[in-house]
Amino acid sequence: MYSADPKSISDASWYQFTEWLNYFAKIYRIVCVAVPPHFTTQDCSVCGTRVQKSLSTRTHQCPNCKTVLDRDHNAAINILKKGLKYLGNHLNGTVGQTETDPNALGESGLWI
Repeated sequence: MYSADPKSISDASWYQFTEWLNYFAKIYRIVCVAVPPHFTTQDCSVCGTRVQKSLSTRTHQCPNCKTVLDRDHNAAINILKKGLKYLGNHLNGTVGQTETDPNALGESGLWI
């Protein structure tokens, strides 16, 4: 009987995925940046208002600016904005002013 820890399998899969991302980013000369995933599904990608929602809620509806988006689409925009903010700071030489050091993200980081 084979028994493996599901978390270790998941960790190995995530590691392999990030390795492939970095590999192909180098081949195709694409920048790959880790960004903190915190609140990407809850923060409105238009106005920044934090909208609490359960995991079963699939639509982002902002009471402040009335934006309505699929939850994942809203999160993708927020992740893109965080990545572009990091790149802008990095290119301007102000890397220390980013929200989180991308090298400290480890497994919790998302990649763009």
